[in-house]
Amino acid sequence: MNTSIVGRHITLNEELKTHIQNTIDTFGKYHLDIISVNAIIMQEQKNGKNLITFEYVLNVAHQDTIVVKQKDKDIHNAIDIATDRVSKILRRHSDKIKAHDATKLTEVAISEEEDLIAKELEKLENEIVPVKLNLYKPMDIEDALNELKADAGVFKVFYDMDDNMRVLYKMKDESKFGLY
Repeated sequence: MNTSIVGRHITLNEELKTHIQNTIDTFGKYHLDIISVNAIIMQEQKNGKNLITFEYVLNVAHQDTIVVKQKDKDIHNAIDIATDRVSKILRRHSDKIKAHDATKLTEVAISEEEDLIAKELEKLENEIVPVKLNLYKPMDIEDALNELKADAGVFKVFYDMDDNMRVLYKMKDESKFGLY
């Protein structure tokens, strides 16, 4: 983070520079990509009174430039109020980023459903035995019908000659077959 402290029509002493630098360092707690911070102090004469204008110009990555101006009679009050205003802006931006990445309720519900499904599959683990499938070449419906008649199975899944997945099954009446 590049920082610059500039005084216009006013001389800056070391105590004031360190105070401003310490306030700029507090902006790091929001974990934003702050590219540069410019602190500008101006002194004006209005109606015979000294008026201090303090200005922050912050360049934050992926966001517009933040400019905060504060006028006051006391330089320390102007710095503190401007720092509070910038902190508020940075906090809101940081909260917006954090809220955007938060887990949504729909994701929580989906994960709970997946946990229930996993528990039910664990119960069925002893009953269901995985079987390695053989790669089948496409076959005629007649050949699949002959294999189903010869086999004791209830259905047969196969690819027909047009490369469509088909299911041939025995109906309740053992002499008839259905084709899907």
